Amino acid sequence: MQQQIELAVLDMAGTTIQDRGEVPAAFDAALATRGIQITPAQLVNVRGAAKRTAIRTLLAEQMGADDPTLDAQTASTYAAFSEFLRAGFAVNGVALMPGTEQALQDLRRRGIKIALNTGFDRDMVAAILTYLPLERGAIDAVVCGDDVSLGRPAPYMIFHAMEKTGITSVHNVMTVGDTALDLAAGFHAGAALNVGVLSGAHTRERLQAAPHTHIVESVSKLGWVIDKLD
Repeated sequence: MQQQIELAVLDMAGTTIQDRGEVPAAFDAALATRGIQITPAQLVNVRGAAKRTAIRTLLAEQMGADDPTLDAQTASTYAAFSEFLRAGFAVNGVALMPGTEQALQDLRRRGIKIALNTGFDRDMVAAILTYLPLERGAIDAVVCGDDVSLGRPAPYMIFHAMEKTGITSVHNVMTVGDTALDLAAGFHAGAALNVGVLSGAHTRERLQAAPHTHIVESVSKLGWVIDKLD
């Protein structure tokens, strides 16, 4: 008998929403206000984390985790990051990944509820959603990094999405993301399907090293993944 997927929990930037460089640029610019330069490898390591947590991690690498000003520096750098990111979106706009709208419609036709989860805070998500051509009711829930006590790799955003959509068993949940932290969160949640997509921040090799059930090119392949579920 085929196992029933009742909820799909999908990441935003790099998975369902195009990341055209605005997020890395905002990190670089915000940290530069503190006189800090980071390498692409350092940034890749924190992709998928709550953005405030990512900034704190990057600052701690330079300042030391015991620096008494770390909390204050994190807060001010995060505020700068948010401003730079909003400015980037204002210039470039925000667009869905190719095939996302059709993938969401396919999930809906299958009777699957849809939740977005993200390391962005709720104010940033509200701004992002204003750009997107999603019909009213296309998304059942949105869970943000500031909605839970711990972001990825903790599973709490997934659990909160289940709570908001009335899904009681992780055996009926599919999680989808473009980073190793997305996959770690799906694994820790015990999701029936834990899918990595190659449309975003991390390479196939990096995703394959993380716990997963499937790795596909993009969300356009989610129907194929569900059909393969025994």
